[in-house]
Amino acid sequence: MTRLGLLGVALCVWPAGPVPTDLIGTASASGKTIADAVIWLDAPGSGRVAPRTEAVLDQRDLQFFPHVLAVQVGTAVKFPNHDRVFHNVFSFHDRKKFDLGLYPVGVVRQVPFDRAGLSRVFCNIHPQMAAYVIVVDTPYFAVSDSAGNFRIKGVPIGTYPYHAWRPGGSILNAMVEVHPAARLDVRWP
Repeated sequence: MTRLGLLGVALCVWPAGPVPTDLIGTASASGKTIADAVIWLDAPGSGRVAPRTEAVLDQRDLQFFPHVLAVQVGTAVKFPNHDRVFHNVFSFHDRKKFDLGLYPVGVVRQVPFDRAGLSRVFCNIHPQMAAYVIVVDTPYFAVSDSAGNFRIKGVPIGTYPYHAWRPGGSILNAMVEVHPAARLDVRWP
């Protein structure tokens, strides 16, 4: 192959723009790191990305796991009952209203979340059971872990509006510049 031919092949496989990067950070409130904060970037025109994992809000030991689940618009969330008792999962007062009815161990029900927003989820039989499903209209989002850390994967280099929500807190809105060395520390007062 000629040098010109090799150059043509190299140009075909060379990335057209900057390589996406992961945006890492920490969520904190009142000076302490917090779990279950949801952080997302507005990225108009980014389209829908297939979920990396299946979206599941499990029921076991009379609890929902995880306590906070973030998904992209259009995602169907599964609600399996892995408990030893019947449950009745519902959400009546928020973005997505549904009632899955009474169902026993081993049964899985599913709900499509087709609009952005927050849904508080409860069990009609066990009042201590509560969880949150937050639906975002972007593929760039994450939930902070037990140490308050989060990672938003595969973000194109650029400047984005970001939002952060946590149970019992207000929504924070600001801007972040994403580049390979970028870090986003989200702080509630």
